[in-house]
Amino acid sequence: MKVTVLGSGTSQGVPVIACTCEVCESSDLRDKRTRASILVECKGQTIVIDTGPDFRTQMLRERVMNLDAVLFTHEHKDHIAGLDDIRAYNFKSGGKAMDVFASEQVQEALHREFPYVFTKNKYPGVPEINLKTIAKELLEIGEMRIIPIDVVHYKMPVKAFRIENFAYVTDANFISKDEKENLKGLDVLILNALRKSKHISHYSLEEAIALVEELQPKKAYFTHISHLMGKHADFDSILQDNISFAYDGLQIEI
Repeated sequence: MKVTVLGSGTSQGVPVIACTCEVCESSDLRDKRTRASILVECKGQTIVIDTGPDFRTQMLRERVMNLDAVLFTHEHKDHIAGLDDIRAYNFKSGGKAMDVFASEQVQEALHREFPYVFTKNKYPGVPEINLKTIAKELLEIGEMRIIPIDVVHYKMPVKAFRIENFAYVTDANFISKDEKENLKGLDVLILNALRKSKHISHYSLEEAIALVEELQPKKAYFTHISHLMGKHADFDSILQDNISFAYDGLQIEI
């Protein structure tokens, strides 16, 4: 299995105008963070988890020619805004609809944000999607088997996912004891860590480190990193040996 970090950043704390902060002016490419998303290639299938506003740029950068399915963690705009750009993969596959997996709550948001995709009288060329519901059951995409995991983003339910000995947890600051059992025995965990100080709906750096210590994956990468966290290089020497910051374009073989 290969996991590619498409984006390791967040809209949280990112300036919306020209900025001269140390992260924006950094020459380290690891500090050029687009919105959080990953690409997973496993057992002949290629999937993306979340399509944020940077989805098109990310897929072009990684030269992803084929895509079998999209999974959504939750309905916030920085995780769903790029859905329209799956139309390129519809075209590439000869018009085949894209399988899109989402909870019922996320599906409501997709209907609200992209009404033209779901209307009976579709305009030619709009995305073609096959919407499927994520519940508690195991998801199967080809021979890939995915365990949905319920986590909490302040008061919002969010889906995390486990694929074999890899798990992806973004936009969360609480995981129940029962759900943590699904995050044990991992080779790799990608986990959100927004900033150094405490946040209402995301794990802080200290909280993320504590969770890694509890779950004991062989390797952990932090993602959904705010500008408020600072530069990537600042943490190279202070994180534990089994913890690193993710960065856009990082490829992980598992």
